[in-house]
Amino acid sequence: MAAQAQVPTLRPRSEACVLILQGGGALGAYQGGVYQAMAAGGFEPEWVAGISIGAINAAIIAGNPPERRTERLRAFWDLASSRIPFPAPFQNGWGRRLFNEAAAGLVALTGIPGFFTPRTTLPGLALPGSAEAISMYDTSPLRKTLLDLVDFDLLNEGPVRFSVGAVNILTGNFTYFDNRERLIEPEHIMASGALPPGFPPVMIDGEPYWDGGIVSNTPLQYVIDGAGGTTPLLVFQVDLFSARGMMPRSLAEAAQREKDIRFSSRTRMNTDVQKRIEELQAAATRLAAKLPPEFAADPDVQALTRKACAHPVMILQLINRSESYESQGKDYEFSRATVNDHWQSGMRDVARSFASPRWKQRQWQDGGIVSLDLA
Repeated sequence: MAAQAQVPTLRPRSEACVLILQGGGALGAYQGGVYQAMAAGGFEPEWVAGISIGAINAAIIAGNPPERRTERLRAFWDLASSRIPFPAPFQNGWGRRLFNEAAAGLVALTGIPGFFTPRTTLPGLALPGSAEAISMYDTSPLRKTLLDLVDFDLLNEGPVRFSVGAVNILTGNFTYFDNRERLIEPEHIMASGALPPGFPPVMIDGEPYWDGGIVSNTPLQYVIDGAGGTTPLLVFQVDLFSARGMMPRSLAEAAQREKDIRFSSRTRMNTDVQKRIEELQAAATRLAAKLPPEFAADPDVQALTRKACAHPVMILQLINRSESYESQGKDYEFSRATVNDHWQSGMRDVARSFASPRWKQRQWQDGGIVSLDLA
């Protein structure tokens, strides 16, 4: 890999550190670089929440001691990129785009080591309702990889809270699997990343689940709603698709832009909406305090103040930006060259954020949300 970015250490006060990891397939290597850089800066997460590929990265982080997390993340990404381990012949331009599209095509045809393999039976010839009939790939290799790289005893009983999201196919409802509420097994992580029609549903307690990104590709709302106590919450929100982008100039660019918008989960909009909700809840709490005591038990007053944020929240947004050579297949382009590029991008974005004066001089807002996008 290329030389690592230098990350300054700065953690001046007590705060609960949360790492939120969006889904995005091969782009998830960016999250590995983010984790390595934030850990080097002294920010080990106390809670990791993820969707899809973010769930896999989150499991590796929560299921290993701090000194082994980066090593285990690299092991996963080196395995996933081992189908195309050689350097790209071009660093940029159309030559690099052709290399990336060829690499994505090879993955579509042959699968990813330790992750998924193509099915030998055509869906149209399989028994209706079977996994072969409703998916193109077999994800059983991922289960073995998770067992090899994740200590599930540590994940379930260790100090790091772990949450992953999936969608119940029968109800269409979003569900979070949280190690504070249930025993986490490989199937919960696989369910979070079971994106149709490529991957088959995963059965949990007799119910079928698909990738959580179908409903929401970021666990931000779950984290803010589920955080208790009054400790300041420092959230590293790592997104793999950028909602902002250029007007497409070709059909391929239109397909890529559509994918970016669909899976970005409107990060900034959702953050702004959550900030506004918290401001209104804080205002309701202040107003309730001014009312005569006899109004304290009023159901309307209690409803308005029940979910008021009791702790300040700061969100550092880290958003993977598309490279000019990437195409609509970027989320399944697992070449070693591109995986390393994503990893280094994650490290650089954290280094830039930590070096920013706005980060060094960041100010908390009691009972509210502050968001920073510094990279």
